[in-house]
Amino acid sequence: MGWIIAIIVGGIAGWLASLVMNRDASMGIFWNVVVGCIGSLIGNALAGPLFGVEGSVQEFSLTGLIIALVGAIVLLAIVNLVQRGRVR
Repeated sequence: MGWIIAIIVGGIAGWLASLVMNRDASMGIFWNVVVGCIGSLIGNALAGPLFGVEGSVQEFSLTGLIIALVGAIVLLAIVNLVQRGRVR
């Protein structure tokens, strides 16, 4: 059951991050889920040591969603920097 929640929360986080980073038109549902799940890993890697906060996308919580969203924004910023030469 946890992987279904991870896909849903990852999709929501990826979609919100794509809206923030103006990439919504170029991404589909699949890439939103991928970006959200990878963003969750990045967010946990950053938030754990820096702030002592951890959140999982396998159990729905607001903390997990926010961490996944921040990680997905960081991931899309890196992708934008590589592809377009600018963050946004």
